[in-house]
Amino acid sequence: MTALPLKGKKIAVLMESDYYENEIHYYQHRFPEEGIELVFLTRLWGNPSLTFTGHEYRAPLTVSETFEGMSDETLRAYAAVIVPSGMVADRLRFTDDVTRIPPATEFLARAFAEPSILKGIICHGLWLTAPRPDLVRGRPLTCHNNLIGDAKAYGADYRDADLMVDGDLITARTGNHCHLLARTIIDTLLAGA
Repeated sequence: MTALPLKGKKIAVLMESDYYENEIHYYQHRFPEEGIELVFLTRLWGNPSLTFTGHEYRAPLTVSETFEGMSDETLRAYAAVIVPSGMVADRLRFTDDVTRIPPATEFLARAFAEPSILKGIICHGLWLTAPRPDLVRGRPLTCHNNLIGDAKAYGADYRDADLMVDGDLITARTGNHCHLLARTIIDTLLAGA
């Protein structure tokens, strides 16, 4: 049996409806191949779990863990946090109190404050940084072609590339580049193992 040097590592993927099934299903298979525990986190709105549907095939995915109220110690147990493609980020950036930063963006900001946690943002996932553009201001990144204007408005250093690595921030252009994002996260974790 092959040793799994990343066994015991955990990766969080933020989740909501209208997710890109091919990307999420890839993560569900690829990360466990390395021994990595994959955890889906969302805003549960007081429910024990919520079932979300994918964008293309309406595939259901039930999530029972939340980022709300997560302690710093629990957050630091994650090796990476991924904001996936599709409309996930748009749904997660909803806030019922327009004077406050959305809880999902607050959580992402906490992850950005921890350099030991890799941040993976793919495609339209960049939208989750809109309420806190300082998270990506001045940083080289890539995103979906439809969001180039958004990236520039946030003050990010947009790069025309399928994948961009800037220290603890790893970005990919579209959901179809999820294999590049996953491979880079795995390689980065292996380099630090």
